[in-house]
Amino acid sequence: VQLQAFGGGLVQAGGSLSLSCAASGRTSSITNMGWFRQAPGKEREFVVSINWNAGSPNYGDSVEGRFTISRDNAKNTVYLQMNSLKPEDTAVYSCVTYSRSGIAHWGQGTQVTVSS
Repeated sequence: VQLQAFGGGLVQAGGSLSLSCAASGRTSSITNMGWFRQAPGKEREFVVSINWNAGSPNYGDSVEGRFTISRDNAKNTVYLQMNSLKPEDTAVYSCVTYSRSGIAHWGQGTQVTVSS
């Protein structure tokens, strides 16, 4: 599976950004997709995931209520709408796929920067 991420950038606090991640290749193995993020000097943090079949999301505590994940199965793409962004959301966001064994593939990171 190959992952191609789009979106991110720079926004002021309170603003919005969106990310998308398109999967290609052996996508039949995907059970979930989502994002992790890592800020400088901090550990990698789970952001959100979505079940590929049911579409049920699972949000990290720090983003629930502000971020919304969705997916388009026909395009093998997940979307992340990030609203009410805070400076602490600044990080490199990486798209991931899950298989039955856990995290299977990582995409390239996308920088999200929120200025105060």
